[in-house]
Amino acid sequence: MMKKKSFLSLVSILLVLSLFLAACSGGSSSSSSSNKEGGETKTEGAKTDKPKDGGTITYGIDGAPEGLFEYALYGSAYDSQILEFINEGLFTYDKKLKIKSDLATWNVSGDKLTYTFKLKKGIKWHNGDPLTADDFKYTYETIADKDYTGPRYVNVEHIKGAQEYHDGKADSISGVEVVDPQTFKVTFKEVRVNNLDNLWPYPMPKKYYEGIAVKDLAESKQVRKEPIGVGPFKVKKVVASEYVQMERNDDYWKGKPHLDGVVVKVLDPSVSAGALKKGDVDIMDVRPADLGQVEKAENLDFLEGKSTSYSYIGLRFGHRDQKAGKNVDDYEKFKDLKLRQALLYAIDRKAMVKAFMNDKAVVSNTVIPSVFWIAADQKDLTKYKYSPEKAKKLLAEAGYKDKNNDGFVEDPNGKPFTISFGHYAGPANFEGRAKAIMQAWNDIGIKTKLATGSLVEFNLYNEMKDNDDKALEAFFGSWDTGSDPDPTGLWSSDAEWNYGRWVNKESDEMLKDGLSEKSFDDKYRKDVYVKWQKFFNEQLPVLPLWENINIYAVNKRVKNVTLDPSTVVVDPEKWSVTE
Repeated sequence: MMKKKSFLSLVSILLVLSLFLAACSGGSSSSSSSNKEGGETKTEGAKTDKPKDGGTITYGIDGAPEGLFEYALYGSAYDSQILEFINEGLFTYDKKLKIKSDLATWNVSGDKLTYTFKLKKGIKWHNGDPLTADDFKYTYETIADKDYTGPRYVNVEHIKGAQEYHDGKADSISGVEVVDPQTFKVTFKEVRVNNLDNLWPYPMPKKYYEGIAVKDLAESKQVRKEPIGVGPFKVKKVVASEYVQMERNDDYWKGKPHLDGVVVKVLDPSVSAGALKKGDVDIMDVRPADLGQVEKAENLDFLEGKSTSYSYIGLRFGHRDQKAGKNVDDYEKFKDLKLRQALLYAIDRKAMVKAFMNDKAVVSNTVIPSVFWIAADQKDLTKYKYSPEKAKKLLAEAGYKDKNNDGFVEDPNGKPFTISFGHYAGPANFEGRAKAIMQAWNDIGIKTKLATGSLVEFNLYNEMKDNDDKALEAFFGSWDTGSDPDPTGLWSSDAEWNYGRWVNKESDEMLKDGLSEKSFDDKYRKDVYVKWQKFFNEQLPVLPLWENINIYAVNKRVKNVTLDPSTVVVDPEKWSVTE
C-alpha cells in the first residue's frame, strides 16, 4: 500500500534521493516495467507462495528520527519510515497513484460536499482498544486546535467549521459528525476534486491520549517512547538516535504478519554500504553515489522504480508577505523569459545525471513526475536540450552583452550582472553538482557566485528560503509531491512553498480549474493539467532538472518486498525471511 505524504513534510525528504539497479534472483518472480528512456525497472523482489513465520529483519535509515512517532506531528522522513510499520489511514494509493480504500469505505453525497466513512470491522489499536469514529473526530479537532504544534492543519482546513474551531469561535468542528462507533461524516466548505486526497487520513488514539493537552502531545511518552497504531507492527523499544525495535501485532486486522519483528536502525551513510554487504541490514535505500559500492554484492537484490520526486533550480521573483499570507512579485532580475531560457539551455542536464546521479535519474521538462496520470508527455514540451550557443544567442537578443570585454555580460542597462546561487550541504557530490551549475552559467558569460561562499547546512538553507534571503537569487531544490498530483500547493501564486514567489494569474486560473467540479471527469482534469504544464514549460518560472528514481537494496533472504513510487514499506505483513 502507498502512504500519503503532506506537502508540509516534503522538505524533509529532499535528501532521500534513492535508486535501484534491476537484479534477478534465482527461482524468484518479479515485476518489471520500462522507464521513460526504455530501461527495465524492477519493483518487486523475490516472491514465495509459502512464507515461513518467524525471524526479524533490520531496516536501515541514514539519519536519526526526531522521535515524533505520530503521523499528525512528524516532520521528518525518518520518522515517517517508522510510522509506515505501525499505523495506517482511511485510504491508500495503488501503483498508478489512484486512491483506494484502506481502514474505511466511503460514499459521497449528491452535492459532493459530504463524505460518509464506514470503518472496517475488527480494527484495533496496539493496546487492544477498538478503532472508532470518535478517534477521527478527535484527530481533526486536535489538528485544528489553536495549540496544535504540528504541520497538518492544511489537511483539515477545508472541512466546514474547522476555521471557526481553530479561531475559538466554536466548541467543535461543525463539518465532522459521528454517526455511530463505526461511521462518521466529513462535510467540506466547497466542492474540490481533491477534497478526499487532501483530507488527513491517519487516526489518533483518543482514549490513549486522554489527559494530554494538545500543546503537550509532541513531548509526551505516548508519542516519543510508547507510540501505538493499528498497523502490522507495534513498538517495543525506542533508543533515541540509534534504533526502534518493533514486534509483530498478532491482532492485526489484515492477518498476523509473518515476521516476528522489524528493527529500524540508524546508520551513518559512510557505513551503510558495508552493513548491507555484511548482512547487518536487510533493506535500505541507496543513494546514486553509493550504488557502485553495493551493486555487485551477491547477497543483495535491487528494486528500482519511478518516484514522485523531482529536482529543479528556483529563481527569485519576489518575497512573501507573511502577515498577509501572499507572495509579492517585486524582484526584477529574472523577469526576462529569454534570460530564463538561456539559463536552462546552458546546463547539460544529461551529463549531470550521469556524473552526479549515476545515471539514476531522468531529465525532465515539467514539475509533474511521469508516474502521475496527469503528467504531460515530454514530446509535447520544449526540451531545452543542452546548447550553450543557443543560450548565448538568447542572452544577446535580450540585451545581455559583454560590453567591457571581461568575459561576462552586463544587463540591458549596462550594469554588472551577477547571480548568487545557493545549494544545501549533503553528500560529497553535492558540491560538484553546485559547481557544475555555476560553471555552466559562467561559460555563457553570466557571472555566478556561490551564496554564502559555501554549501549551506540543510535546515538553515530551508530557513533562508522561508525568509526570502537575498543571497538565494537562484537555488537548487527538490520536492516529493506525495500522492496527490495537484501542483497548487507548490506553484500557485500564494503558495507558501512557491519559494521563488512567482505570481501568475493565468497559471492560477488553470490550477483552480483543475480542482473544480468539472474536474471530477478525469479526462477533463488531465487536459487542464497538461495545458498548465505546457504553460509552465514555456514560462520557466523554475528550471526543471530531472525526475529522481527510487532504489532500495534488499537482502535476498527477505521475500515479498514491493516498491511503490513513494515507499518500499508495502504490505510488510507479507514479508518473510528464509532463515
